[in-house]
Amino acid sequence: MAAQGIPMAYTAASEPAADWDALAARARGVRRTKAVVLYAFLIAVSLPIILPYFWLVTIAFSARTGVAETAVLWRSMVVIVPAVVAFWLTAALAQSRRQLWIGIAAVAAIAGFAFALLVGPDLHLDNFIFLWEPDFASVVRSRIGEVKGAVQFPNVWHAFGNSILIAGAQTTIVVTVASLAAYYLSRFQFPGRSSMLRSLLVLHAFPVLTLIVPMFLMLYWIGLLDTLSGVILVLVAFELPFAIFIMKGFFDAVPWDIEMSALTDGASRRQAFVSVVLPQVRNGILAIAVFTFIRGWEEYIFVFTFLIRNSNWTMSLYMYWVRDDVMGVDYGVVSAVGVFYLVPSLILYMAAQRYLMQMSIGGVKG
Repeated sequence: MAAQGIPMAYTAASEPAADWDALAARARGVRRTKAVVLYAFLIAVSLPIILPYFWLVTIAFSARTGVAETAVLWRSMVVIVPAVVAFWLTAALAQSRRQLWIGIAAVAAIAGFAFALLVGPDLHLDNFIFLWEPDFASVVRSRIGEVKGAVQFPNVWHAFGNSILIAGAQTTIVVTVASLAAYYLSRFQFPGRSSMLRSLLVLHAFPVLTLIVPMFLMLYWIGLLDTLSGVILVLVAFELPFAIFIMKGFFDAVPWDIEMSALTDGASRRQAFVSVVLPQVRNGILAIAVFTFIRGWEEYIFVFTFLIRNSNWTMSLYMYWVRDDVMGVDYGVVSAVGVFYLVPSLILYMAAQRYLMQMSIGGVKG
């Protein structure tokens, strides 16, 4: 035992004591350097996405003479770019949640004060005239001497309602049918099941625009051309395959034992599905609902092809014709319509963001 103790004592005396404080400081420095590099990269890739939306909002609320005031844009840039950099640096350098929130509040207060000082006097709501003036195109054109616009615009709230109807009906049908079909594919065996699963992805892989002429003829023959119902059916047909495939992955991830326990306790198959299985796939249902709604809300090609009367216009068609009729006359009105068009998608994303971040597709079994 004494012979073994001598080398250990010699080794402990020959090696310098580790400076744990220095090692910890070095580790913190490396972590902060990596965080700064990461945030710098994120800033570089996010600015090209953030700036166009920021300019859209700035032009919508500031343009007065029909053209974009570049002075306002550059003054707003002086505020927004340093503010974004300051937000990222605050998130990278904060050592506690309290410091993070204090830093974010300080940056937001300074940016808000600078924005109000430099850009605030130029802000107004005159470009949102389309919200309360049905014949706003004539009013805008009269600023350059012309009397009437070439396009007769419907009320913007009517187009807004049509978009809500198409997106809402499409979402309801896709979520309902996809949930039932995916549950059946996940829980039951039947001939051709594997082929059906493969065909779901193949159907979604084809470019949908190649079918626009056959779809036009089919809607004409069944009397649904130039109707919102026809557009809804077409959009549902193209969205269902991928939604079913996604939902099947969520149902596969639900253990069969949970459902079997409910059946053993006396629940029917329908009760087990509604009360036990569906709550387990809530994030999947919410995900396909959000993406399907946004897909229907932003749809342009099919509504442009299948809807003819302006009484059936959606917000995407309204935005297109405003750009076509007023562009070059008043950029502010075009930008204001764009901001109004973005609001529902922004509200929906903010409401569902927490659930979408928790989304996991789970295993997909054949």
